Amino acid sequence: MSCDIGLIGLAVMGQNLVLNMDDHGFKVGVFNRTVSKVDHFLENEAKDTQIFGAHSIEELCKNLKTPRRVVLLVKAGSAVDDFIEMIIPHLEKGDIIIDGGNSHYPDSNRRADYLEKQGLYFIGSGVSGGEEGARYGPSMMPGGSDAAWPHVKDIFQSICAKADGEPCCDWVGQQGSGHYVKQTHNGIEYGDMQMICEVYSIMRSIGMSCDEIADVFESWNKGILDSFLIEITRDILRFKDQDDGTPIVDKIMDSAGQKGTGKWTAINALDLGLPVTLIGEAVFARCLSAIRDERVRASKALSKVPITPKFEGDKKQLIDDLEQALYASKIISYAQGFMLMRGAAKEYNWKLNFGGIALMWRGGCIIRSVFLGDITSAFKKNPELENLLFDDFFKNAIEKAQPGWRRIVSQAALMGIPAPALSTALSFYDGYTTEQLPANLLQAQRDYFGAHTFRILPQFASKRYPEGQDIHVKWTAKSGNVSASTYIA
Repeated sequence: MSCDIGLIGLAVMGQNLVLNMDDHGFKVGVFNRTVSKVDHFLENEAKDTQIFGAHSIEELCKNLKTPRRVVLLVKAGSAVDDFIEMIIPHLEKGDIIIDGGNSHYPDSNRRADYLEKQGLYFIGSGVSGGEEGARYGPSMMPGGSDAAWPHVKDIFQSICAKADGEPCCDWVGQQGSGHYVKQTHNGIEYGDMQMICEVYSIMRSIGMSCDEIADVFESWNKGILDSFLIEITRDILRFKDQDDGTPIVDKIMDSAGQKGTGKWTAINALDLGLPVTLIGEAVFARCLSAIRDERVRASKALSKVPITPKFEGDKKQLIDDLEQALYASKIISYAQGFMLMRGAAKEYNWKLNFGGIALMWRGGCIIRSVFLGDITSAFKKNPELENLLFDDFFKNAIEKAQPGWRRIVSQAALMGIPAPALSTALSFYDGYTTEQLPANLLQAQRDYFGAHTFRILPQFASKRYPEGQDIHVKWTAKSGNVSASTYIA
């Protein structure tokens, strides 16, 4: 049998992706390290399909059309490298290895360079949407060897999700950029989830029931906040314990887990020196939730003195304000995410397709929403858009949302309700739109204690303090004349 593509790794995601490809008329060859799993798959889930089961990597590669296309859906890390080494002897120049797992982008950078030096092509593709997405249409974010894309484009764009008839898959860029974009997607997902939780917390604090809050989310899902996460939050809040009929969400321990992609995003933002504050706060919020025993002790040992312990305002106005606060904060989160990807493209010399990335996220993935169509439109109008906030649509949306947004952040602080994501979003916006920040004092402090120098504002430049030069002054009689070697040290 001559197969269009091969896949190694028959866990649930692998099986579902294979069945998806088979549904779309592609002949797929499969292999699994535990060979008995291949036979079990063919006898059960893949029964009556044209899927070919191989019992060795050699057999799989021999039954692939050229250029051979081999997808790896195995655990990220050393397993990917191990399989690459096992596959290489059975490939020829121009063949393609595709890593569809959740690999860290530096590993994909390394693998792309390694394989290209051997005349092979590499694609690292982010795949989002979980098991259902893999089966019926995921969001796919491929990047790597540019020359490989024409050979997989038809398959990927056939099996991916569609939004308004357009495939939620396009070429991202070079090296590990596909996995980088997936990492950023996951970081934004962290932020979206945290903001929704904070809004839920505020509504609970004023005595609203889970059913009442679910009704609010259902209403929001018909407007500007229409999204997968709003939809499932509505469903979660309505889900009852079959034993006593009470909301199951109230019984779930408030200690959140994480797999690390949000942390990777936050760390990368710090490495690039970019203020991706909302994702960072979302990661730290999960960390804070995880020290539950300590929090319980703190709640009993430490006092909280809210200014307004009980909400006595207009409930409808509060709910309207919450919608605007969530919407504005979401805009900030995505603005920061695209800021990060722009910074990465510059740092790693990638040519990223920002409008295409927004389109990829419109369907099939966890952060899919109507909102992403507006981002796609913004980048179609101006592919070189410096920041989403400069687009007229988002500029006007933020302006309209500000009163409610500010009331919510203030109300949460007055009531003693933690809202780190909503708060940091507003703080970022206020900082981003401030012409003169107090960093002048900060840099003076650095020069005072560490001779780290400072630069003078152009309008105050003089012979003593020349423009564009690193300047150190003797702040006291004891200060020296020697400055640090670099401004950023």
